[in-house]
Amino acid sequence: MLHRTTGKRLLLLVVWVVPIAGVVWWATKQQAPTFPTTFGGIMALVGALALYAVATLMRGERWARILWRSNVEATREDAYALVPVGYMGNNVLPARGGELLRTFLLGGRVTATKRTILGTIVAERVLDAVALGVILIVLAYDLLRRLPKPNETLLLVGGGLVVAAALIAAIAFLRYRERLVFLLRALAPLAQPSKQLLSRVGLVLLGVSLLIWCVEASVYMAVGHAVDITLNLQDALAVVAFTNAASLIPAAPGYIGTYDAAVIFAVGAVTTASKSTILSYLLLLRFVLFIPITVAGLGLLVFRYGGLSRIRAAREAARTETVTAAA
Repeated sequence: MLHRTTGKRLLLLVVWVVPIAGVVWWATKQQAPTFPTTFGGIMALVGALALYAVATLMRGERWARILWRSNVEATREDAYALVPVGYMGNNVLPARGGELLRTFLLGGRVTATKRTILGTIVAERVLDAVALGVILIVLAYDLLRRLPKPNETLLLVGGGLVVAAALIAAIAFLRYRERLVFLLRALAPLAQPSKQLLSRVGLVLLGVSLLIWCVEASVYMAVGHAVDITLNLQDALAVVAFTNAASLIPAAPGYIGTYDAAVIFAVGAVTTASKSTILSYLLLLRFVLFIPITVAGLGLLVFRYGGLSRIRAAREAARTETVTAAA
């Protein structure tokens, strides 16, 4: 038990504390940030907030379509409302807790299983990952080229680790095959909504996902205009793809540390802005992308979905459902 507790603390230190400390240390070495005071700069921030609201609504519509194709009879209002609730959860809870929050809350309002609902959220993440991958490959090649190239020793070590991991996975599969088959069957509802993306409708939803990220890139452009950082659409898409790929690394709630470091690196790579200006950009971007949607999600959670007591009831219902299914 003691070793397990020590391991958790070490993981917390590496994943949460170190990135946060690094960003704070970097920020203290820069000049004090400056924020827009002109009418044009303030209106650029207002525009950024409006564009992010549009992107959030588009995500709600996309999720509604995925739910309906998965025979989850959710209302469009719930799909639109639970997206900001989920983002709020991701911003204040570790390990993307907002996704489970969405699952529990919608599960209490429809007859579908929690696993099917969670599967629709997995399908969303698949669409986002593919769209970001396309953007990263097509537009961010120059940005990735600036990353330090690993030496041959690191490549050999990395290759050896991949081979070793593959061998371990093969041995584990042969040894625990029956358990793995049972687990895969239990998780089948999670994969079903993603399988439906292999269709013409899936291609349309991928196109919608690309459009969503283009709208979000325009948010980055508008925030840049507010602090006199010029980003064209290609640069903004590269920054969006790189920073969101970096946010996949486990981090503190709100992706504190990893997201900030990625923004600093990416904006510094595609512009000649000073470090103090990039710091101003980062702080304003965090405000636009995290604060309003967190406040809105919290308000919807409390006034539409009954707050924390409703979450506890939904969680208990999910446990009952799991026990019944196992029996």
